[in-house]
Amino acid sequence: MKKIIVLLSVILLLTGCSITKIDDQSIDKIVDTVLEEDNHLYNTVFDGYKYYLPQGIQLVDKDDYNAHLIYKNQNYYLYVDVIGYYHKISPEYDVNKSSYYSKKLQYNDKTGYLEVNEINDHYFVEVMYNYAKIEAYIPKVELNDTIINMCYILSSVQFNDKVLGTLVGDNVLNYQEETFNILEPKRKSGTFLDYVSEYDVYYDTKDEMPDEDKIVADDDE
Repeated sequence: MKKIIVLLSVILLLTGCSITKIDDQSIDKIVDTVLEEDNHLYNTVFDGYKYYLPQGIQLVDKDDYNAHLIYKNQNYYLYVDVIGYYHKISPEYDVNKSSYYSKKLQYNDKTGYLEVNEINDHYFVEVMYNYAKIEAYIPKVELNDTIINMCYILSSVQFNDKVLGTLVGDNVLNYQEETFNILEPKRKSGTFLDYVSEYDVYYDTKDEMPDEDKIVADDDE
C-alpha cells in the first residue's frame, strides 16, 4: 500500500508540472503557451488543407475557403488563405496602439497578428496566423476562451502542397483586392458595425461535434 501511495505521488509530481491552466492567464501568456506548441492534430479535412477544432466548437457551414463555426452560441468566421500560402504572400501588420490589444505574431516560422477592439460593450477579435484568419464579436467574459480557441485552430492548419498545386497553381487573379481585404484588420476598412449585426445572430444547432475518435496527428496519416 505504501508503495502505491509513493508511486501515485511521483506520478502527480511529474504530470502536475506539465499541466498549465491558461484560461485565466494574460493574453500574452495564452498566446505564447498555445502558439509555441508544435501542433499537428487535426479532425477537419478539406481539399488542400486540414485543421483541428477543439472540443465544443461546431462547424456550421462552409463556402469555398470560408467556414462558420459556433462556440457557446458565439459565431466564429474562419478564412483559410490557400492562395497566399501557395505563393507565400502574407499582409504586413502594424501594431495598433489605439486597440484594446494588438500584437504581431511569430512562432515556429509562422506569422500573423492578434487584434482586439472594444465595440458596444463587446470585443471584436481578429486573429490572422499561419495563412488563415478567424474573427468573432464576443462578450467580454469570453475573451480568453476565444483567443485560446482561435490560436489552437490557426496553429493547427496544415496544407497539402500537392493538392494545392492542382487547385491553385498560378491563379493569383484578384488576390490583392479580395483576399487581402479579408486578412487585414477590419478597422482599416471601417466595417466593424456591419459585422456586428451578422455576429449577433443566434444559432441553435443540433449538429454533431467533431468525433474525438477521429482526431489524429499528422504522422498518423
